[in-house]
Amino acid sequence: MKTLFKNLFISKSIQPELTGLPDNQRIYCIGDIHGRLDLLTQLQQLILIDAEHYLGNKTIVYLGDYIDRGPDSKQVIDYLIDHDKLTDFKKIYLLGNHEQALLQFLHTADPNIANDWLKFGGLTTLMSYGVELKGIPTLLDMKRIHAELTYKTPYKHLEFYQNLTISYEAGDYYFVHAGIKPKTKLDKQRPEDLIWIREEFTNSALYHGKVIVHGHTITPEPELLSNRIGIDTGAYSTGILTCAVFEDLSCKFIQTTK
Repeated sequence: MKTLFKNLFISKSIQPELTGLPDNQRIYCIGDIHGRLDLLTQLQQLILIDAEHYLGNKTIVYLGDYIDRGPDSKQVIDYLIDHDKLTDFKKIYLLGNHEQALLQFLHTADPNIANDWLKFGGLTTLMSYGVELKGIPTLLDMKRIHAELTYKTPYKHLEFYQNLTISYEAGDYYFVHAGIKPKTKLDKQRPEDLIWIREEFTNSALYHGKVIVHGHTITPEPELLSNRIGIDTGAYSTGILTCAVFEDLSCKFIQTTK
């Protein structure tokens, strides 16, 4: 698979006294995977090549939305738990809105939650866990689907979902799934905004105290702006899974391509 490398640099002039990351730290940050195990494994190989000669501390941040839409949701979680190749990296797993929807359904068995979840990608996750589906599920099917998914979800998967974190901070960067509420301090943000917000955040030109690194909102190319960096390139449909690489004041993108 052809690999696309983009070298872009965050200038110190964006915000006063912006310092990026401390010395001897490099962060690799992967956008929304959405059940594309093939792209995840390919991107990890590219990361290993890129990091081969780096001797500092390496961190990998996953921005959430591991599941839904693509064909291999269960397999992606299996891979991250048991087969992740980035063995000498510190790992940060963030919560996406798709994992939140799955957890809400598992915890409540609410058919309305399930109905909403299935509308934005949950059907492929059910299939990946081996849940029997006969056509498009109705509200009457949800009790059976809940029982079957609960039975077929490995306990280590449930632990993985439950232990996902909401945000991660390093240097001048704030990593989160969807974005932040403008004009609200980072330590006062509501979890629902961090995993669901869209236009109010992406349309804002305000500086938020740190550069916000996020997924959730699909764009044809990664977005590198003075106040935010967006790296959801719609992997499940485009075949392009993006990783942003941060070191000092620099940011470059590594991508899989079709």
